[in-house]
Amino acid sequence: MSSLDPVAGTAEEILGLLRAWEAADDPAPLVIETSGSTGRPKRVRLSRDAMRASARATHRRLGGPGQWALTLPPAYVAGVQVLFRSVLAGTVPVVHQGSTAEVLAAMTGPRRYVSLVPTQLVRALDDEEETGALRGFDAVLVGGGPLAPRRRADAEARGISVVQTYGMSETCGGCVYDGHPLDGVGVKIDADGEVLLSGPMLFDGYDGDPERTGSVLDGGWFRTSDLGRLDDDGRLHVLGRTDEVVISGGVKIPATAVRRMLEQHPGVAAAAVTGVPDEEWGELVVAVVQREGEQVDLASLRERVSPRTWAPKRFVLVDRLPRLANDKVDRDAVRRLAADA
Repeated sequence: MSSLDPVAGTAEEILGLLRAWEAADDPAPLVIETSGSTGRPKRVRLSRDAMRASARATHRRLGGPGQWALTLPPAYVAGVQVLFRSVLAGTVPVVHQGSTAEVLAAMTGPRRYVSLVPTQLVRALDDEEETGALRGFDAVLVGGGPLAPRRRADAEARGISVVQTYGMSETCGGCVYDGHPLDGVGVKIDADGEVLLSGPMLFDGYDGDPERTGSVLDGGWFRTSDLGRLDDDGRLHVLGRTDEVVISGGVKIPATAVRRMLEQHPGVAAAAVTGVPDEEWGELVVAVVQREGEQVDLASLRERVSPRTWAPKRFVLVDRLPRLANDKVDRDAVRRLAADA
């Protein structure tokens, strides 16, 4: 059954609901049910004003309204935004049903945009026809997870206009593009290194959970639970999650930084790093690695990690990392794999 509380239905059904929602006098917020990548799904309330602010800021940053291709699940925030941006732009989105080349051929707008998750881009780079089709978009937004720098460089070298986005359901999706906040978005780093965001695109709260809402909203700022830093140009660099620091033998090890080092190895398609309880170390650093080829030399993997005190003590090799429906890594499943090893 189609609905905006929570958002559910086919792309066509949700698009119709969003058109009516945009035209209504004073509509109630829509509700996005999150994926629960940390094991506890949330119901995020997004007002029409917040969604409008986000969509309009996106179009300003990209060079103007355009026609969108929908390649993502329509009920998650990235998919909903593709549909809502289309409503505001007065264009008809093209729903992905077949190859990217077929989608591009069906588009008629003077400016053409698409949102992908990193896995979709990486897979497209292995297909010359898909790569060629992506070159036809004015912007290819990539978000919902980290994109390895070497993969982005490969895409750009092949003529794809990549825009890396950072955001979450609580910010109506991406609100920082290529490290720089959209118009009206505030970014700061607190004393503990946590990224805080502010602006008109912030959510109204978690439906039916005021305690949880109060724990992340602080004086108009949203606590993201991400660690980050701002460089001299004000560009945001996301370093990992506040709950992804593994303390092993008294050493604080940033799991995200270790993962990024491992993903620079030519034999690694993707990786996830976590800690498991250990009597000797307190926590043991374990890397779950999705192989790129048939074999991966574990010694050369460890050599990728610096300082060596950060190197995983144990590796789990898999054909594919466990993922949720929206293609984010299933962190609970990763922890189970690491513990079982």
